[in-house]
Amino acid sequence: MNPFGTDITSADIIDALSFFDSWEDRYKYIIDLGKELPALDDAYKTDDFIVRGCQSKVWLVPQREGDKIIFAADSDAFIVKGLLAVVLAAYNGKTSSEIRSFDIEAYFDELNLLKHLSATRGNGLRAMVQRIQDFSSAA
Repeated sequence: MNPFGTDITSADIIDALSFFDSWEDRYKYIIDLGKELPALDDAYKTDDFIVRGCQSKVWLVPQREGDKIIFAADSDAFIVKGLLAVVLAAYNGKTSSEIRSFDIEAYFDELNLLKHLSATRGNGLRAMVQRIQDFSSAA
C-alpha cells in the first residue's frame, strides 16, 4: 500500500503546491512525490499493466481490497512517477463510485497542471486517468 489517497490526499497536494511561487519548484515537489511511490515488482512491468498513450513507460496495477481499489504504479521517468502520485492521491484506496464521481478535471484545474505540461505529457496523464476509470467501471 502506498501513501497516496490515504495519508497523502488530493487536498494535501493542492495545499502543498499552492506554497510554491515558481513552476520549477512545483516540478521538484511533484518529482519528490514520485519518489515516495513504493517500488513496483518487475513481475508487473508487463504489457498487461502498461498504460498506452504515455510518452514514458507507465505501469498501473489495480487490486481490489474489499470494496476499495488499490493501485500500484511505476514509470521509467521521474516526472511521470510524480504525476502518477498526483493521480493516485485522488483515486487510490477509493471505491468504484468514489473514483467515478471524483472531478479530476477540477482537480487538474485547481493545480493548474495541464497548462504546464507538454501536450504529450498531458495526453499521458489523461491516459493514466482513463485506465483507472476503466478499471473502476469494470470492477
